[in-house]
Amino acid sequence: MAPSHVLKCCQKVLAWVPVVFIALVVAWSYYAYVVELCVFTISSTAEKVVYLVVFHLSFVMFVWSYGKTIFTSPATPSNEFCLSKADKEQYEKEERPESQQEILRRAAKDLPIYTTTASRAIRYCDRCQLIKPDRCHHCSACDVCVLKMDHHCPWVNNCVGFSNYKFFLLFLMYSLLYCLFVAATVLQYFIKFWTNELPDTHAKFHVLFLFFVAAMFFISILSLFSYHCWLVGKNRSTIETFRAPTFRNGPDKNGFSLGCSKNLREVFGDEKKYWLLPIFTSSVSNQSFPTRPLSESQNRLLSSDCQWVETGPEEENVKSGSGFVCGGFFFFCCCCCWFFVGVFLFVFPFLRPRRALGTGWSGVQENVFNGIKSACLELKANLYPMLCSKISYYVKVVDVRWINNSHFCTSVLRSGIFYV
Repeated sequence: MAPSHVLKCCQKVLAWVPVVFIALVVAWSYYAYVVELCVFTISSTAEKVVYLVVFHLSFVMFVWSYGKTIFTSPATPSNEFCLSKADKEQYEKEERPESQQEILRRAAKDLPIYTTTASRAIRYCDRCQLIKPDRCHHCSACDVCVLKMDHHCPWVNNCVGFSNYKFFLLFLMYSLLYCLFVAATVLQYFIKFWTNELPDTHAKFHVLFLFFVAAMFFISILSLFSYHCWLVGKNRSTIETFRAPTFRNGPDKNGFSLGCSKNLREVFGDEKKYWLLPIFTSSVSNQSFPTRPLSESQNRLLSSDCQWVETGPEEENVKSGSGFVCGGFFFFCCCCCWFFVGVFLFVFPFLRPRRALGTGWSGVQENVFNGIKSACLELKANLYPMLCSKISYYVKVVDVRWINNSHFCTSVLRSGIFYV
């Protein structure tokens, strides 16, 4: 028990590493912008005032929404979805899946449930010992069932779901605006330092690096924010995009979509004055969600004598891994963005420094950049063959699994490639 307890404590501590990293980057960016740029570099008082006012507005909204995303506890199902003590004891005694499903059907008879597993069984969490409401999934990282779970985000060390999805969207939006404002206002001083129009001071490093960091984070966050805006318009979660929810008449990826306007209000609420504030304003109940109108999928599953496939409870927890798959995909996209930005900002000027920058360089500067260029070429020569071989291998694995197994993602998750 002791080693297991120590391991869990270590996992909890390590889970905060990405959050601490983001906090340190934000703290440094605040110092670099306010002190090194506005105080020591900018000479115009009016420019300083305008920059500082706008910067602090975006900074406060960014930190506020980020904090709300981190410290808002995931919403969990209410007690009405838990089995009674008698049903729980009977369920645990039964060994046949058919009998267990009969117990679950009886317990879920009066619950607002519209979705099932892919095999038409009632969605039940053996870990939390409750019947899962619609759009609810078990998070293996938080070890709880989360209502309208989207994914588990390591950058906030929390599950993104019904209780904090609006905060997460605002966090992405304000971080995007924060990076855009910083990069746009730092650009002119970045160019002046780069071309030696300003004297070399201790602020030079901070200004140059601040522009690079802001530009790269802006490009990385832009893809993720655009994707989640599309999800809000379709009223889907990342998990539901990964695997469509199954209704009475089968899977329906648009089963919860009510139209773009209503989908937006379901997340941000009916009062538009609160939309841009990280305050909870959702217009729906956290236990049930309206389904697409004029669709048979909105009929209660247990309201009629529909035929159920008597199978054991499916491994619905696999669905919670789709957040990690999606997170891995966006991590790959972000790495690609960082790579191309790095190539454009670093490698391209090094090839023809005099033409690219339009200014004469000293012999020392020429030697420094030629050395960096040589190092980049050597790194490329060593890493390129290895990367090509790895990519070819994984493409072959993906092709084989996709052809041999229609439930490709489920097989990948069960194989242990992704943490679930």
